Amino acid sequence: MWIGWIELDILLGDVHSLKQKRSVIRPIIADLSRRTEAAAAEVGAQDLHRRALIGVSVVATHASHVRDVLDQAERMLVEQHPEVTLLSARRGLHSSTDE
Repeated sequence: MWIGWIELDILLGDVHSLKQKRSVIRPIIADLSRRTEAAAAEVGAQDLHRRALIGVSVVATHASHVRDVLDQAERMLVEQHPEVTLLSARRGLHSSTDE
């Protein structure tokens, strides 16, 4: 079993409140979950109104599938959501046999 995750650090556009932030972030998270069939959530920077950390995680039989899904999530965020800017992406990949 392979477990992979990606943490996407994004800068939001013209957002001036946490309420506006949620209205931008919620559809992105739903889109990531729907299109990649992976778990997605806001995982950090909840108190900052122009920044967000979005985590996407996936479990699969093969490491190549995990990498493909994480690549797809990063690419989709950049290509389908021009209202945000991707600042960085951090990844992790672990096998169930790792100690």
